[in-house]
Amino acid sequence: MKILIAVDGSSHSLAAVTSVIDHAGWYREKPAVELLTVHLPVPTLHGFSALIGAQHYERYYREEGGQRLAAAREKLDAAGIRYATHIMVGQIAESIVEKALNTGCDLICIGSRGLGDLGRALLGSTATKVLHLSDLPVLLVK
Repeated sequence: MKILIAVDGSSHSLAAVTSVIDHAGWYREKPAVELLTVHLPVPTLHGFSALIGAQHYERYYREEGGQRLAAAREKLDAAGIRYATHIMVGQIAESIVEKALNTGCDLICIGSRGLGDLGRALLGSTATKVLHLSDLPVLLVK
C-alpha cells in the first residue's frame, strides 16, 4: 500500500500523519509513504526577477518546504515507516492529486483543514478540491 500524505505544517496535517502511523498495522506490510508539501508560487513583479534569481526562489521553496515536512518526518522516522519527501510549487489541490497519480499511490491522506485563510471553515478549501479532483480514495483526518 502506498499512501500520499500532504502536509503544510498545520496540526490537522500532522494528525493525518499520526492517523497513517496509528493504522499502519491494518496492512499486511507497513505502508510506503509519499510525503508532500506544496507551495503556491511566489507572486512576481515585473523586473523583480532581475534582482532575485531563480536559485533564490528555489532555495526559499526548499527551506520552507523542509520546515513544513520536519515534524511529519520525525513522526514517520520514530514509527519506522519508510517515506519519500517531495516539495512542489503550484496549485495545491491539483499538485496533490498529480503527485499521487504519478507516484502510484493507492490513497491520499490529508487533514480536513490547513493553514490557508479558509482554514477555519468546517472543511478546508484544499480538502474539498482534492475530493472533487481525485479518482483515488481520499482519507480526510480531523
